[in-house]
Amino acid sequence: MTDRAEPPSRRPLTSRNSAWAKAIAVRAVARGLTPNRISQLSIAFAALGAACYALSLIGSGFLQWLMLILAAAACQARLVCNLIDGLVAVEGGQGTKDGPFWNEAPDRISDLLLLGGAGIAAGNPALGLLAAALAIATAYLRELGRAEGFPADFSGPMAKPQRMAGLTTGTVIAAFYTPGWTLAVTLWIIAAGTALTILSRSRTLIARLHAR
Repeated sequence: MTDRAEPPSRRPLTSRNSAWAKAIAVRAVARGLTPNRISQLSIAFAALGAACYALSLIGSGFLQWLMLILAAAACQARLVCNLIDGLVAVEGGQGTKDGPFWNEAPDRISDLLLLGGAGIAAGNPALGLLAAALAIATAYLRELGRAEGFPADFSGPMAKPQRMAGLTTGTVIAAFYTPGWTLAVTLWIIAAGTALTILSRSRTLIARLHAR
C-alpha cells in the first residue's frame, strides 16, 4: 500500500471513471508499471510528438501528413499517461513519497516539448515557446495557491485538457490543410486562452488571500 496520502485535490475528469481508463490502469499494475514510470513515459510521448512536429517541416505530402497525425496521437498519449499514473497511484495504492514531483514536473516538460514543437512546425518557434511559458504559468499559479493552503484551482478556459484538445484538433486539421498557417492560428488561440486562464486564476487567488 502507499505511504503517500491521497492528494488534497485532483483535477476533475469524467474519463477517470471510464471503463477503458480503469482497464488500462489494471493492465499497468499487472505489468508492474509504477505511477512514476508512467509519468516519465508521458515525457517520452511528448518528445516523440515534438520530433514529429519538427520532421513535418522536412517532409511533404504523405510524410508530412503522417508526422502531423503522429504528433496529434502523441498529444493524446501524453494525456492518457497523465490519467493512468493517477489511477495507479491513488486507486491502485502505489503512490510513493516522491510521487508529487513526478506528478508535476513531467507535465511542465511535456508542455514545453509539444507546444514548442508545434511552434517549430508552424514556422514560428517563439509563438510555441510563448504558449508553453503561459501553460507553465497556469500550473505555477495553481501550485502557489495550494502552497498557501487553498484548494487546487483547475479553472480557466484553457487548462491542460483544453490546451491538449485544442492542440490535437489543430494538428489534425493541419495535416489536411495548410500546416504552417493552421498551427500558427491554433497556437495563438491556445496562447490567448491560456493568458485568460492566468488572469482568472490570479484573480481567484488574490481574492482568496484577501478573504483569509
